[in-house]
Amino acid sequence: MPTPTAAPLYPQVDFPEDPGLIELPNLFDANWVWETFCQQFERPENDPHQIRIRQFSHSQGRSAIISYEVEWRPDDYLPTEHFTVKIDHGKPAAVFHFPDDPLLPGLSEVAHPEAALRLLNRHVLAVGSRRALVEVVRYRPGSRAVLRHSVGRVRFYARVMQLDAAEPLLAARQPIGRSSFVLPRLAGYWAEGGVIWTPEIPGKNLRRHIRRGNMPDPAPLLEGLETLWVQGPAIRSPQPFNLSAAYGRAKRTIRHKVDPGDAAFRSLQEATKTLDPFVKSWEPTGLAHNDFYDDQMLVLPDGRMALVDFEEAGPGDPMLDVGNFLAHLRWRSSLGRMRRKDASGSYYDLFRCAALERFGWNERELALREAVCLFRICTNTIRHPQLDWRDKLGAGLTLVNQTLG
Repeated sequence: MPTPTAAPLYPQVDFPEDPGLIELPNLFDANWVWETFCQQFERPENDPHQIRIRQFSHSQGRSAIISYEVEWRPDDYLPTEHFTVKIDHGKPAAVFHFPDDPLLPGLSEVAHPEAALRLLNRHVLAVGSRRALVEVVRYRPGSRAVLRHSVGRVRFYARVMQLDAAEPLLAARQPIGRSSFVLPRLAGYWAEGGVIWTPEIPGKNLRRHIRRGNMPDPAPLLEGLETLWVQGPAIRSPQPFNLSAAYGRAKRTIRHKVDPGDAAFRSLQEATKTLDPFVKSWEPTGLAHNDFYDDQMLVLPDGRMALVDFEEAGPGDPMLDVGNFLAHLRWRSSLGRMRRKDASGSYYDLFRCAALERFGWNERELALREAVCLFRICTNTIRHPQLDWRDKLGAGLTLVNQTLG
C-alpha cells in the first residue's frame, strides 16, 4: 500500500467507469497520483498542501491523461509544480514533469531562464547578458504552451508547438496579416524546437474588457472578419476545418459521461437530433478563422483589435466564426462563475444584432452554428472538471437546445 499523503486532490470528482480502461479511477486518487509521481522523480522534502486537477482528457477504452498542479503550504515558499500522468490501455502509467514534454521538444529549453536567454539571443535579438524572466501563460500537455519572456522592459511571447504545427501557423499569418486585424509581428522562429516568438502588444484583453461592462464597437471585429473572409485561400492553405470530427469528439466525450437515466442524457438526445443532420450537411464555404472568440483578442488604445491566436485559420465557414464568438459570450453570461457581474450577455445582444444587420444572414442558420459551438464548449465541464461538473454539463446541453429553439 502506498504511504498516505495528507494532500487532497481537488476537485474531488468522479466519472463513470471505463470498462476498457480499468485504471481510470487511479487518476483521481490522491495517494496513487502522488506516489506515482514520487516513484518517477525524487520525492520532495515537503509534502504538498494540495494537488489540483488542471485538465482531463479521456479517450474511451484507450487512454486518459490528467495534468496536475502541486500547491505547497504558504510558509514553504516553493514554486508550484506541474506534472502530467497518462494511462494507456495495457501499458504502465507514464509521468511527465513540466517542462519535459515528449510532444513539445522545445518546451524544456524555453521554460528555463538561462536557456531562454540563449535562444532569445540566437533567434530573436541580441539582449546581452541580462537575465530573462520566464512566466507560464498557458500550457496544454502534449499540445501547446505559451510563455512570457521578459528581458528588462522588453517582453516576448514564446508559443511552443508540436513540430508539425509550426509551419501551418506561419502560413496562417499571411491571410490574417492581410485582414484589418492587428497582427503581432514575427520576432523569431526556432524550427527545431517548434517555437515562435512575438512581441507583447499593449492592449486590454477583450474578454476581461467586456466582463467589466465595456461595450466595444462590434464594427472593428466584424470588419476584421470580413477582410479575412473575402480573401482567397492562402498559398500554403492548411486542411479545411473538420466540423464533423470536432463535433464527433465532443459527442463521444459527453455521451460517455452522462447517465442514461439523467435529464442530461435526454437533453443530449434532443440536441443531437438537430445537430447531427446539420453537421452531416455542413461544408466549408470560404476562408475563415475557425476558432474565433474573445479571449484571443486585445483592444488597442486606438480602438483597433489585435488578433493573437489564429493557428486554425484556413478553409472553413465564415458564419461559424460569428457563431463561435456568440457561443462563448452566451456560455459565460449563462453559466460562467462570475455571471452575476459579467456583462457578456449585453455584448452578446449587441454583437449578434450587428452581425445580422451587416451580413444579412438567416437567423436560423446562425443559431445552428452557435448551437454546435455551444455543444463543443460543453466538454469544458469535463476537461476542466469542478465539483458541479454534472450540473454544468446538463445546464450546457439545455442551453444548446434553447438556442436551437
